[in-house]
Amino acid sequence: MKTINNKLLLSKQKLTGTPFRKLLPSMLTMMALCSGVTSIRFAIQDQWSKAVICIFLAALFDGLDGRVARFLKASTKFGAELDSLSDFVSFGVAPAILMYQWALADFPRFGWLFSLLFAMGMALRLARFNTMLEENNQPAYWSHYFVGVPAPAAAAMAIMPVLVCFDFPEFEPVLRSKIFCTILLSVVSFLMVSRIPTISIKKTKVQNYMLLPLMLFVVIFINFMISQPWLTLGLMICLYIIFIPIGVVKFWIERYRYYKEKERV
Repeated sequence: MKTINNKLLLSKQKLTGTPFRKLLPSMLTMMALCSGVTSIRFAIQDQWSKAVICIFLAALFDGLDGRVARFLKASTKFGAELDSLSDFVSFGVAPAILMYQWALADFPRFGWLFSLLFAMGMALRLARFNTMLEENNQPAYWSHYFVGVPAPAAAAMAIMPVLVCFDFPEFEPVLRSKIFCTILLSVVSFLMVSRIPTISIKKTKVQNYMLLPLMLFVVIFINFMISQPWLTLGLMICLYIIFIPIGVVKFWIERYRYYKEKERV
């Protein structure tokens, strides 16, 4: 009897199939993965601008897949695992190869060592992120922060010298030097695996009076992205770096208030 019921259940699943809404987030993740792998190809061919564009496309798809999954209520364990693998390739391997090809190829032994350091730092950061998702005992204020620099931001920080040199080639001798790039990859690797709190906007609510200014800012941002894409992306990365210490201060203030209120109760 059980065998018959199992066969009926399997046949029913085959007839009904999987809803498209559950496939869409994974499709976006696969597009991010394809962008990351394509960036590696362009980096090997010394096509720097195309390699950078592919990494930022991967970041765009990576930002969309999770939001689409939550909006469609299509989050799955398979999608979460696929997202982590995609992040490692797109934001760990691709930037490491890009920076090696761009600046460290003439420094073969130690240059490759620092590229590996960045890729391994990304792997450790993603592994820790996945394990922390299972922890439900974090205080409420932690929901506004990441532990360490998130994967897309770390990738953007690692390739920032390439962006700057597109618009300011006079800085290339400094930004493309072996010393600067190895120090940059080391610092970014440390920020990824550290426990430094960085601001997350996933659960940030926008007040009604800020909607129009925010829309105006988005329009201005799009205009700058069309006219000066490299400069705009470089400034965004610089602003993010500036906000790291601001986020740490904000975190400690919220933490202090949380424990003060806990003591009163």
